Amino acid sequence: MTHTKRIAVIGAGAWGTALALQAARAGAQVTLWARNPAALSAGRVMPRLPGFALPQTITVTDSLPRQAELMLLACPMQHLRVVASTLSACAPMIACCKGIEQGTGLMPLQVLGEVFPHSVLGVLSGPNFAHEVAADLPAAAVLASSERAQARRLADLLTTPAFRLYASDDPTGVQLGGAAKNVVAIAAGATMGAKLGENARAGLITRAIAELARLSHALGGKVETLSGLAGIGDLLLTCTGAASRNYRLGLAVGAGTPARAAAAALEGVAEGMATAPALHRLAQAHGVSTPVIATVASLLAGEIDMTQAATTLLARPVGHEFA
Repeated sequence: MTHTKRIAVIGAGAWGTALALQAARAGAQVTLWARNPAALSAGRVMPRLPGFALPQTITVTDSLPRQAELMLLACPMQHLRVVASTLSACAPMIACCKGIEQGTGLMPLQVLGEVFPHSVLGVLSGPNFAHEVAADLPAAAVLASSERAQARRLADLLTTPAFRLYASDDPTGVQLGGAAKNVVAIAAGATMGAKLGENARAGLITRAIAELARLSHALGGKVETLSGLAGIGDLLLTCTGAASRNYRLGLAVGAGTPARAAAAALEGVAEGMATAPALHRLAQAHGVSTPVIATVASLLAGEIDMTQAATTLLARPVGHEFA
């Protein structure tokens, strides 16, 4: 008799709903937790991901899951601690959010580790737009946990031919890449919004990767992780794709719209707004120079305008590329 996997997804936004659809395609019986399950339409469509009907193998509920083989936490990063504190440690928990907690400077698995110090934890990240994953278009991502075999076992619960989920034993590097890509996407969007050109955007993204390599090393992560799906892969998508909220935020800011007004006009959360100052403080605490991240944090805080931001970065000394 074939065993049916049970997977719970916490958060019914666009990404959580897409992950629920992916888990169902992987053969799981899925529980999708939503604050307002009544929002599910008669056609079984969630409002944050229109156009994708949920199969009967997905149950939408506001009752917290008690039995699952895997729990995917797809709530916004700044809500992760509160949401996690309402759950029971009944299954391995995978953080599917990206960012750094304001106030503490902690990454997702550090937050979950404080709430569930004895649970199996992992993080899922990569270059994935929710609507494409929902449509079962080809995509790749990475699932990281402290042990490689454990990461592979957890990744296998979600992997299908079109959704290639690689395993990693570097959760620090994967989390850093996932958090920073939103900040760099704002910088890339601002570059284009200010009409500084494609060359400037490509150069900025590349130099940001060098910053992240330094910071990853300081945090105990593997530098090579940033050349993978959670690093350059996610940066390529988020810094160039029109569907990226953080990139669209940057476009507006670069064109002269105040950051708060630009963020308020978006549908959904641009995590880079909260992540930029937190990431800057994290780099400072470890003595790592991150000029792109620092400039974005100042720009979003209204401490400098776009002209000053560009001048600040262009006035930096030019040294050896990998020094």
